Amino acid sequence: MSSAKFKKEFKDFDCARDFKLAHQVLCIQEFNFENESIVGYVDMLFHPLVPDLRKVKINCKQCSIHRVVVNGIWEADVSYNDPILEICQNDNKLRTFDYFQACHSAAVLAVDADSGNGELSVKLPDDFLPSILEMKPFHVMIEFSLERPQGGIKFVVPDTDGTLLDRGAHLFTCGRENSSRLWFPCIDCFSESCTWKLEFTVSMYMVAVSVGDLVETIYTSDLRRKTYHYYMSVPTAAPNIAVAVGPFEIFVDPNMHEVTHFCLPRLLPLLKHTTSFFHEVIEFYEETLSTRFPYTCYKQVFVDMAYSDIAPYASMTICSLYLLTNKRVIDQTPVTRQLLAQAVAQQFFGCFISMNSWCDAWLPKGLATYLCSHYRSKSFGNNALRYSIAKDMREVCDHEQQVGPVVLDPSVVRDVASYLPMKSPHTTSPIYSAIYEKKAHLIMRMLALKIGTVFMFQVLNKLLTLASNASKMKFSANAWSNMLISTSSFLKCISSVTGKDCGTFVEQWVHQGGVARFVGSFVFNRKRNVVEIELRQDWTAKGTMKYAGPLTIMIQELDGTFPHTFMIEENKTRFEITCHSKSRRQKKKKIPLSTNEEVEMNLDDTDPDSPVLWLRVDPEITILRHVKLEQPDFMWQYLLRYERCVTSQHEAICALEQFPTPKSRNALMTVIDDSKMFYLVRIDAAKCLTKVANAMAETWGGPPAMMSLFHKMFGSRACETIVRQNDFSNFQQYYVQKAIPVAMAGLRTVHNICPSDVSEFLLRLIEFNENSKNKFDDGYYRAALVDALAATVTPAVTPVTVTGYVPSSDCLATETKSVLEEVTLYMNMEKLLPCFHLAVTVSCLKAFSTLQLLGHLPPVPGIFKSYASEGHILSVRLAALEALVSYAATESSSEILTWLLDLVESDAEPFVRFRVIQMLTAKPPYSKRENSLMSAELQDRLWNMMNSKFAYDSRLRCAVVDLYFVLFGKSRPSIQSSEDIMYDTPFVKSEDSRGSLHGKRRNYSPSLPYEMKVPDFSSEVKVESSYQNEDENVMKLKLHIGGPGSAHSGSSRSSSPAKFPFIHQPFGGPSFSLIEEARKYPVNVPFSSSDVQQSPSYSIDSSDAVPKAAMEVIVKDDARDEDNSLELSESSHSFLSAPSSPEYDPHDFERSSSPKPQPSRKLFGSSAFPFATEPPGLRLGPSALGSSISSPMPAFVSSTSSWLPSLSSSAVSEFTGPTGSGLSEPRLSVSGNFRDKAGDLQMKPERKRKRSTSGSRPLNLSSYRASSSDSSGSSPTFHRESSPDDLI
Repeated sequence: MSSAKFKKEFKDFDCARDFKLAHQVLCIQEFNFENESIVGYVDMLFHPLVPDLRKVKINCKQCSIHRVVVNGIWEADVSYNDPILEICQNDNKLRTFDYFQACHSAAVLAVDADSGNGELSVKLPDDFLPSILEMKPFHVMIEFSLERPQGGIKFVVPDTDGTLLDRGAHLFTCGRENSSRLWFPCIDCFSESCTWKLEFTVSMYMVAVSVGDLVETIYTSDLRRKTYHYYMSVPTAAPNIAVAVGPFEIFVDPNMHEVTHFCLPRLLPLLKHTTSFFHEVIEFYEETLSTRFPYTCYKQVFVDMAYSDIAPYASMTICSLYLLTNKRVIDQTPVTRQLLAQAVAQQFFGCFISMNSWCDAWLPKGLATYLCSHYRSKSFGNNALRYSIAKDMREVCDHEQQVGPVVLDPSVVRDVASYLPMKSPHTTSPIYSAIYEKKAHLIMRMLALKIGTVFMFQVLNKLLTLASNASKMKFSANAWSNMLISTSSFLKCISSVTGKDCGTFVEQWVHQGGVARFVGSFVFNRKRNVVEIELRQDWTAKGTMKYAGPLTIMIQELDGTFPHTFMIEENKTRFEITCHSKSRRQKKKKIPLSTNEEVEMNLDDTDPDSPVLWLRVDPEITILRHVKLEQPDFMWQYLLRYERCVTSQHEAICALEQFPTPKSRNALMTVIDDSKMFYLVRIDAAKCLTKVANAMAETWGGPPAMMSLFHKMFGSRACETIVRQNDFSNFQQYYVQKAIPVAMAGLRTVHNICPSDVSEFLLRLIEFNENSKNKFDDGYYRAALVDALAATVTPAVTPVTVTGYVPSSDCLATETKSVLEEVTLYMNMEKLLPCFHLAVTVSCLKAFSTLQLLGHLPPVPGIFKSYASEGHILSVRLAALEALVSYAATESSSEILTWLLDLVESDAEPFVRFRVIQMLTAKPPYSKRENSLMSAELQDRLWNMMNSKFAYDSRLRCAVVDLYFVLFGKSRPSIQSSEDIMYDTPFVKSEDSRGSLHGKRRNYSPSLPYEMKVPDFSSEVKVESSYQNEDENVMKLKLHIGGPGSAHSGSSRSSSPAKFPFIHQPFGGPSFSLIEEARKYPVNVPFSSSDVQQSPSYSIDSSDAVPKAAMEVIVKDDARDEDNSLELSESSHSFLSAPSSPEYDPHDFERSSSPKPQPSRKLFGSSAFPFATEPPGLRLGPSALGSSISSPMPAFVSSTSSWLPSLSSSAVSEFTGPTGSGLSEPRLSVSGNFRDKAGDLQMKPERKRKRSTSGSRPLNLSSYRASSSDSSGSSPTFHRESSPDDLI
């Protein structure tokens, strides 16, 4: 099935439902932590929009529905359908990526609330229909329960001793967008808002935190339980409803009493420090937007095992407790503040103003991040904001050029190279989602620059004002429409405020993906005093677009900075700029910069005939672009030294990597040493200097790069070679002090080893590290020193000629041994004096992994498996898991890969499961060229994960889809899974119109959507794949007949490979039975006696328990009907020509004599059935058949000494199926012994067809199951089983 038919245009709609939800009551009457269950009910108030309303579709997953009552009187009938539980339902024949994508989109659409669908369909009672005709509102009450949920709500119950209070047991809701259906029935979409009343009954020592205002708390008479009553007066969508229950400690913000913070026991001191700044965020947003906070209160809950760092809901945010920090930690503070500020911004855009549909998700995401960026600029500086914008733009450009375009609004159908659908949060890749949010912010910032920042905030103010007025209105059909935002409504608001039409901008950057890619160069024309610029667009590359519009080019001349704006057109690539300055006449001169400051420059390195110092393209990042500008190295050096724009400085640093000269080295060292430079630019310069120094290794003179700088900046005044005591009061200097040792560790000599001076320098830093008088923690600094030590290690030179060599610590070089000793010491010291988030342990684990990967330590994954297990802090687990992923990739360890996938399926922490899949996606365990770990089991397991295993966690399911795509691509893998064995392609139509196989004019299988022809019987039978299923106690093989191009075939006829039916072998049984099954497409095999004979026989070699039998389909004539059911060639060639065998003589095939002694034959090298590897080919041969058999069936033997005889039509007796309306016992037997001169049984065409009796009935093998034969070797008896057709 092609996915093209699912590419439909998603149009905006006011309401796809025949009703509107006005109010909803959610009451959870019991939270049971022991059983991980909840019990409650919902009461939903609906207003019908049409008089013929008969059904109400509601979203509800994994909940048990006990009763549905309409208006408190009538019990309603309900039906449940959730196609997302299994995306491809038994369609194993079409196991391709495109088919999964199409089915996934269709399944999500079938339960999409925006389309008026849902999993739960409530049929309104007939007695209630008169009220619907009068358009009266009605209530639907649903009683439900939920036990051991797999998603939507998370129970955290630590496995320790003590009561639930002592263990800190708690729960909270979680999930991606539109995941509220996982824990209570609702209309799970952002376009359906209503008011809410929420009631939660909990134990006395628990606290229930939810959205809205806390109205009252009612205690029971025995004071053992209490009920929290919340009311949300602001219309809110169900995805923005949440609850958290636990023994939380409560902290009311002293500077803003409307804000309350909650944390787990014994974390209150961290909570107070972490949230001490929080009131400033809300005050800044209110001042910037000129409006009040949209809710009357705000709550923050910090929980363990959070689904993500922040999860914003209406008037509430659930945060990870790992965001908590103390006043001594530097590194975590900016991260926490940015995330908490982002959560507050999403209260305005995302919770209060919601998206109209998922195609409009770019608006709330982009607006919230744009608002948060202004707080980041205020709190961390404009340079930090501009640097992050440039970084995000590089990530977006790299993703689009490598993967494909990112479309913000996919409502307009376009050809987008994406392997996952983008029109629903449940089908969007997590990788795509992360890039999507960054691009939404960049496009929103570009739009603000286009219309003006002041006008942009006026637009936001109008949106919030309209939404605030709408939230105070009483319910009506469209009363709350202004609380939803769509692309069209946003453009209308911009037009009304600014008078500008941004339709072209949206069409270019929102409705289509891609980035602009420019390649430019310039020369100075001295005679005309102009700069001739050639700027070409490359829109043929992947992920690029054809840009048409303004572009700013800024030239720094001797007399100042001059911007020039050009219109980029399709056929215009050359531009001329007249210079304002003349060529220089003095060597030094004060040059005015773009910041209006004057700096004195040494112009010795410049071109004396040119007044141009450097050139910048789009310095303000007004478009999403990738620019490759060719300039001389001295221009990049001047730009890096004197330009004040951090984004331009970063571009200059990247360009200087291509110019490893002494002048580039001096420019980089000057930047590192300049404390006035932005610290991130200095860090980039240190990294670039490492690459430049390595390229200049042969000509480098003096001490290693940056060593003298570090001694100068951080060395003791008495002795610069000894670092002074730590003083991290200057945060920018602290980050530089951390970065320089790591950059120095990357230095290499001409022999590609780290200089010994660098190793000794790093060891001295660790030895003389002193933090006793520092008021800040040095845990992250020590972790950086451990990272630097690990970076000095180079690949080990091992004696590869020695068989069985295993690296050992006794054979390490002196420098490497010192590294190992220091890392081990730090690891042990961390257990006694742990630092914040165990940062040193994380670095030590990475160092051990590096030593193993480089061959200095034996590859033993045990230490990483122990640290990756549950019970360790999240950062340590992730570091250990990353090491295991690297181990699985480098060592091709199927055991570790299986262990990681087991953890993905069973780990208690959702974020860990998700991160493991992301790690495997970023570093696959094998490449497509080197696929030593590729197996049918792996493909089968990943397919089951994304098909049905993770039906309640769409983020994890889509992450597995990413991994599957990386490993196998969009095409069907060359390997075949176990499911393919059971549901491979059976016979279907041919182009001829002669008689059918069963002698009647009926189609073989009219429901099958695929075709296949049976080729000439002159090819080799091979085992395509095998599967061992211990649960069913059977072994399954899939055999196929190759095309007619074999060495023994003289036919030139072309046909597709045919498939043999599969064989089931019970473990330990005396025989095997033939079973042909089908799930979605029942395989009807209507055999008649005159056409087809099936002849199974059995023989077991007791020495190795290998079945000496097989199943063949013997056709007596070339029979086809007008429906072209099956085409059989009238070839006189042998069924299989037998090559000579050194072990067996074809003439030994005698029915009446005992078999000759034969060696033990192990199937695929094993005495049982461990199908660990797929055999290259397996033939069927007649050797070593027992004397008690009743038919000349071949045995399973090895691929090097086996062959299959040919059977003549006269050697097969009739096969009689059930006749009339009754059932008889069909038997399979072969009479006589017919051989040719070579000892082969021949198949000869017979022109006379023997018709079956008129009362004969086609035999359906999908309804019959053959029993095992008895000890005498008699043919099996078929017993009929129930079939779905019998119920019709």
